[in-house]
Amino acid sequence: MWLPILGLITGVLIGSMFTFTIPIIYAKYLSVSVLAALDSLLGSVKALLEDSFDSAILISGFFANMLLAAGLAFMGDRLGLDLYMAAVIALGIRLFSNLGAIRRDLMEMHHTRKALKQAKAEAGEINDETQQ
Repeated sequence: MWLPILGLITGVLIGSMFTFTIPIIYAKYLSVSVLAALDSLLGSVKALLEDSFDSAILISGFFANMLLAAGLAFMGDRLGLDLYMAAVIALGIRLFSNLGAIRRDLMEMHHTRKALKQAKAEAGEINDETQQ
């Protein structure tokens, strides 16, 4: 659990210490790549909460989504079309869908824990009453 947090902190520190400019011609590719990475990340969190996480699916989905999104952007550049928008829309829809599923799973877990805690408290009260 501490390793991803350490990696995130290290990445933020390194990113804040160095300035890095990306040429404008790569902006489309970077935007769809970041969206693909976020989609894979949220998809893996959703799978983790639903107890169906598989690291092979995460890695393959991460690279497949990035390559497909970047490929659409590249093909659109060659054809003179904004095909990268198709990837942005599709990945945006998936991001919000995954985020909604994560929210629902977390709320369900919260309600389950709350009900379990209440049931334990009631069982303890019942046991206390029967012992008296």
